[in-house]
Amino acid sequence: MSKKKKEEVVTQEVVAPKKQKPVNSWEIKDRRYIVTGDKQPLTLTIPSKHTRKHALLWYDPELKKQRELRYSTNQPSPFVDEQKGESTMGHIIFREGALIVKKENQSLQKLLSLYHPLKNKVYKEFDNVQIATNELDILELKIEALTAAKSMDIDHAEAILRVEVGSKVSKMSSKEIKRDLLLFANNNPGLFIELANDENVQLRNFAIRATEANIITLSNDQRYFKWSSNDRKLMEIPFDQNPYSSFAAWLKTDEGVEVFKSIEKKLS
Repeated sequence: MSKKKKEEVVTQEVVAPKKQKPVNSWEIKDRRYIVTGDKQPLTLTIPSKHTRKHALLWYDPELKKQRELRYSTNQPSPFVDEQKGESTMGHIIFREGALIVKKENQSLQKLLSLYHPLKNKVYKEFDNVQIATNELDILELKIEALTAAKSMDIDHAEAILRVEVGSKVSKMSSKEIKRDLLLFANNNPGLFIELANDENVQLRNFAIRATEANIITLSNDQRYFKWSSNDRKLMEIPFDQNPYSSFAAWLKTDEGVEVFKSIEKKLS
């Protein structure tokens, strides 16, 4: 972290948080909190007590009222109404984007993990289990996408890859298509699976190939498709719709099926 970065104090207005209930199974352990977003100053201070400028309140659903929060280093609870005697105020400071709170400091942990209104806005709790779960989900999604890509026939592969690279796919060899398809599945598995399961993707690609082969022609105003051989109009494109998506849907109609068969013969 560059030493040029200046100390920063959060000055944004903090509104009272929405209703929230603490978790029942609270684990006693050291906890780490990290600043969210790209902006990570050398030090970041967040409110540690309720003021007019910074509302530090938590709505208690059982008592049906807002309860004032305050971080006192010599008090076992972050709630002002549970603190007794003199309170020694503490500061909540993130250094180089992080704050580690030892298990002995339960008051600050609960304030940060359960009640503070800036949680998941300015900072969040670092959760190894959640991170591992998310990474596992991503890995499983990639495996599913790569498996599907590896066994996919070349026509389907071309249709999906056309969404990613456009008309460039028409000039690619089959090996180049398979390679780029695997890269696409690895880099964006969610979108790949969505496209692989979209039946209209192949029909859109079919229409584009037919246009590139000069079997059909899209009018200059993109309002209709026609046969290139005799200029006979095939179908009109509904207003504000993608021409090829519209044509793909039309190919599934009774009239469109016959046109599909005719184009398929000319493409083969």
